[in-house]
Amino acid sequence: MTYTETSLSAIRVVGLTKRWGERTVLDGLDLTVAPGSVYALLGPNGAGKSTFIRILTTLAPADGGVAEVAGHDVAAHPDAVRRSISVTGQETAVDELLTGRENVRMIARVAGLRRRDAEARADELLAQFDLLDAADQRAGSYSGGMRRRLDLAASLVVIPAVLFLDEPTTGLDTRSRQTLWRRIEELAAAGTTILLTTQYLEEADELADRIGVLDGGRLVAEGTAAELKARVGTEVLELTIGCAAGRDRAAQLLDATPAGPDAIHVPTDGSADHVRHVLDQLADHHIGDVRVAVHAPTLDDVFLALTGGPVEVAA
Repeated sequence: MTYTETSLSAIRVVGLTKRWGERTVLDGLDLTVAPGSVYALLGPNGAGKSTFIRILTTLAPADGGVAEVAGHDVAAHPDAVRRSISVTGQETAVDELLTGRENVRMIARVAGLRRRDAEARADELLAQFDLLDAADQRAGSYSGGMRRRLDLAASLVVIPAVLFLDEPTTGLDTRSRQTLWRRIEELAAAGTTILLTTQYLEEADELADRIGVLDGGRLVAEGTAAELKARVGTEVLELTIGCAAGRDRAAQLLDATPAGPDAIHVPTDGSADHVRHVLDQLADHHIGDVRVAVHAPTLDDVFLALTGGPVEVAA
C-alpha cells in the first residue's frame, strides 16, 4: 500500500533534535505536513531550516526524535525515502561539462526512463524553464540564474510524492520565479507534497497552504498566512521617524518591531483613539519628526514580531 492509503501525513516529525558540536540546531521539533499541500518554512539565518531538510532527505542523521517521509521512517528506511522524494538544495547540482540538455537527459536515464522518453522529457522541462535556446550549450557557460533553472528542471524529471525545495527561487528573475510558482501550484494540485524554505515572504504568502516559523531550532508559530497575520493584529501602525535616536526610543517605549532603517511597526486596531494614544506617547517623550501610515499586516510583520529580525537566507 502507498503512504496515501496508510498515513494522514506526507511528512511527520516528532521531537526531532540535531546538534552540531555544542550548538543545538533543532530542539525537539514537531511538525506535520498533509499530503498534496505546500508547506513553507521561514526562519532567520541559523534557525535550522536547511539542517531540517537535510535530515528529511537522508543527507544528515538526526540525534533524536522520529522523522517520516511518505510513510517511511527516515532513519530505518532511507532508500524508500529516497525513492519517494526529489530535492533542490541551495547550491545548484549540475554538471558544468555537459550541456543543459545532457544534464536533464542524464537524470532522466538514471531515473529509469527509456532513451526516447528521456529525450522528450528533457525537451519538455527545458521549454518549461525557458532554456531550450541554450539547451546545447555547456552548463558551465550558463549564468547563475540559468543554472538554477536547469537544476530545478532536473529535479522534476520524475514527479515525486514529496518535493523539497530549499530556497528554490534565489537568484531567479521575476519571470522565472513566477514560472516556478505556477509549476509548484500544478504539482500540488496533482497530489505532490511540497516543503519549501524561502527568504521571500511574498512567496510563502502566495504558495503555502500552511507556514511554519522556525527560530532557535523550535517552531515558534504555525498556521495559514491569514492566521499568522491575525496574531500581529488587525492592522499595523507604521511610524517613520527621522531621528535614529528617536526611533530607538520609540521602539522601546511602544514595544515595537523594526521595519527598515527608519521605521517601526506597532500593532493597532486602526481606530483614531489608538493612533492618537500612540502619538501622544511620542509627544510626551519629545519624539518628533514622525510620519504615520496604517496598513494590513504582512508576513514581514509576523516574522519581525516572532523573531525580532528580518528574514534571511536559510542556514
